[in-house]
Amino acid sequence: MSGILTPHRFTVVQYEELGRAGILTENDRVELLRGEIFEKTAIGPAHAACVKRLNRMFQQRLGTVATIAVQDPIRTADSEPEPDLAVLKLDKDFYAAGTPGSEDALLVVEVSDTTLEIDRTLKCELYAEAGIPEYWIVNLVEQCLEVHRRPSHTGVYENTQRLERTATVTPVHFPDQRLLVSEML
Repeated sequence: MSGILTPHRFTVVQYEELGRAGILTENDRVELLRGEIFEKTAIGPAHAACVKRLNRMFQQRLGTVATIAVQDPIRTADSEPEPDLAVLKLDKDFYAAGTPGSEDALLVVEVSDTTLEIDRTLKCELYAEAGIPEYWIVNLVEQCLEVHRRPSHTGVYENTQRLERTATVTPVHFPDQRLLVSEML
C-alpha cells in the first residue's frame, strides 16, 4: 500500500449533484477548479463595491445585447468557476435551462485584491484552456486593469496588456464600446 495521498477529483456533474442533494448549499462559498472544491475568500468592501460598479457599467452599456452575470458559475470541462462578472451571449431566459458553458462567455472579469496570484495563474490558465476569448483582472492592489486575449488550449493568453487607470479598453466582442479603466477601479 502506497503512503501517497491523492485528492478525490470531482466531475462537473458530480459537483452539481452535491448541490442538488443539499450537501453543498448556496451558503457554501465554494467553486470547482480542476476537479477540486475550493473555498472562496471573503469579499471585502472595496471588492464588493468594485463588483457593483462593474455590474452597473456593463448593464448600462451591454445589457440589451448580452447577458451580464455576477458571481454566477460558468461550466468548463473540469471546473465551475464563479467569476465576479461575466458577459455572456444574450439568452432571453437568462440561462434558466442550465449553467452557461465557456462557449457562452464573451468576457470574464475577476476583481482581485487578496486573490491576485490565483487570478493571474490558475484562473487565467483555466479560462484560456476553456477558450474564453477575453479575461480581465481588475487589479485593486496595483490600481490597473490586466487584459488577456487570444486564448490557447495550452492555458495561455497570447495577448496580455496592463492598462493604467487613465486608459480606455474596448471589449473584443463589442468594438463600439470604450470603457474607462478609472470607472472600474
